[in-house]
Amino acid sequence: MSIASYLKKHTEALVKDVGIEAACELTGKSKATIGRYYSESEEHDDRFMPIDVVAQLESASKFPHVTAALADLRGITLSYDGERRDSASAGVNQDVVALSQRFAQLMAEYNIAIGDGVISINEAKRMLRETLAIQHVLLEMKLNLEHETN
Repeated sequence: MSIASYLKKHTEALVKDVGIEAACELTGKSKATIGRYYSESEEHDDRFMPIDVVAQLESASKFPHVTAALADLRGITLSYDGERRDSASAGVNQDVVALSQRFAQLMAEYNIAIGDGVISINEAKRMLRETLAIQHVLLEMKLNLEHETN
């Protein structure tokens, strides 16, 4: 897969994540213009979404699809915190509840992903996000346990 094709696929994933109507409203672009950004037809080969438009859409998306694609192309791993929590954990009990919820979400994502016998790239990314969220909860739980034992 070429770099251009790779970026266009992730641009399309970003638009679908936000929704075409919402993407148009957020950016002030028409459906046709938004569609050209991820179109793989020959006439739109050299047309890509401007970075300010990417930033607008990624601020409204569940995942930074284009930013992650650019990082992948450079061999960079991003750590994405979808929750962006402002408050610290309230203790081990809350951590256990959060851990079980995150694990249940991971298993739900896995169940959906494996349903057709193939885990797609987007399904793998969703599972990775949940795995990272579990890792975050475990780290907070570790810190809370250390605090309670000291």
